[in-house]
Amino acid sequence: MFSIVIPLYNESQNILNLIDEIKLSLKNYKNYEIVLVDDKSTDETLKIIGEIKGHNIKIIKNHENKGQSFSIHLGISKSLNKIIITLDGDGQNDPSNISDMIEIFENGYDMVSGWRKNRKDSSLSRVLPSIIANYIISKITGVSLHDYGCTLKAYKKDVIKDIKLYGEMHRFIPIYACWEGAKVTEIEVNHSKRYYGKSKYGISRIPKVLLDLMVVKFFDKLIS
Repeated sequence: MFSIVIPLYNESQNILNLIDEIKLSLKNYKNYEIVLVDDKSTDETLKIIGEIKGHNIKIIKNHENKGQSFSIHLGISKSLNKIIITLDGDGQNDPSNISDMIEIFENGYDMVSGWRKNRKDSSLSRVLPSIIANYIISKITGVSLHDYGCTLKAYKKDVIKDIKLYGEMHRFIPIYACWEGAKVTEIEVNHSKRYYGKSKYGISRIPKVLLDLMVVKFFDKLIS
């Protein structure tokens, strides 16, 4: 029915709890798979996920550290189902929102993007830069979303199967989808504080995001 793609980098302290939460939240669903993509972690992440039991667990390992976008792209390419759910491996995304997203597809949408309206991160280093970046992205692309950076998203695989991801491109998938005529919506999702491990995000990523945004806009002009 659907595939859950989770990119992982040094999430040994979080991944088992996350898997348990997913299974509990989706206990009424049977036909789904969990695709775990380890991005050359330097901790025990790969070992731990290798010990997870379950016929619906698929493990993919990168031989080099390629980044989140590459890991998401790889996970999508190896997924079996027609609907793809992506979420972070740090436990801050709430798996209970997955069922909410699945239901929205019944209303004719091709993609559902999560909005962390009540975000549990540092206001100065994470939330404020995110607000600025989301405003700039929405203005430049004409695709208005509150939270491009939320990894918790749901897609019809046919809409995104030909999109090549690199850099910070995973956050721009809604833009590509809209430009291709997909019907995109946004819903509020729960967000939790990170309890273990170190965040890989922060204000230092904004220049990379804006550079990728310029590339996205450049290709749009070439195509249009």
